[in-house]
Amino acid sequence: MKKNTEGLFEDGRQNKVITDYTEEATMKSIEQSLARLKTDHLDMVFVHDVSPDFHGDEWITKFDEARNGAFRVLSRLREEGVIKSWGLGVNTTEPIELAMDLEEAQPDVCLSATQYTLLKHEHALERMLPKAEEKGVDIIVGSPFNSGVLLGGYHFDYAKADADIVNQVKRLKVIAEHHNVSLKAAALQFSTAHPAVKAVIPGSTRPEHNAEDVEMMNQDIPQSFWNELVDKGFISQRAPLPTR
Repeated sequence: MKKNTEGLFEDGRQNKVITDYTEEATMKSIEQSLARLKTDHLDMVFVHDVSPDFHGDEWITKFDEARNGAFRVLSRLREEGVIKSWGLGVNTTEPIELAMDLEEAQPDVCLSATQYTLLKHEHALERMLPKAEEKGVDIIVGSPFNSGVLLGGYHFDYAKADADIVNQVKRLKVIAEHHNVSLKAAALQFSTAHPAVKAVIPGSTRPEHNAEDVEMMNQDIPQSFWNELVDKGFISQRAPLPTR
């Protein structure tokens, strides 16, 4: 049980969030979703927040609950055609890595928020993304702007950005301006350059932002820009770079 009272959501509604990953709760959630959407199938189902950032030291207990409940149910529903795919939606890489190693219930697609961005990608490159390629699991990158800080916002990974992060963004902006590159375009194109990544969720707040995001994805970015980011340590040498 948790209240959204901190960081990016401190001014949000003070609802109590109760997580239940058991078979019964999962079936109830699917049935209610089908009824609300007035459909007989779902394309994607995500098991959210089975992660240390949400459950703290008890996250492994919650993961086991999901492993024996939600994961098995969703795998069965996939076989029955009620859903087409399922996976985890989390803000850390470890739960996705664990889920991909399971033999009894394999995810198809996982939503990884804040973990593969210009500002933060080393850990994802170590295990999650190589394993996703090996297992054939599609990755969707969420929050490619790290809660907005890459676009001049004040939050990083759903909390207030510290001075080091703010300074890092300022340095990135100077390099981008030198190459006449939009930092938004760079962030989107970097997060989607890895072959394991199949989609990105920028988190647009207005309809016109969607068209802008598409334009940013198609913006030409000189190779010299990426080379400078690698040379100055902003981008790992192991990271695939966008190509045209």
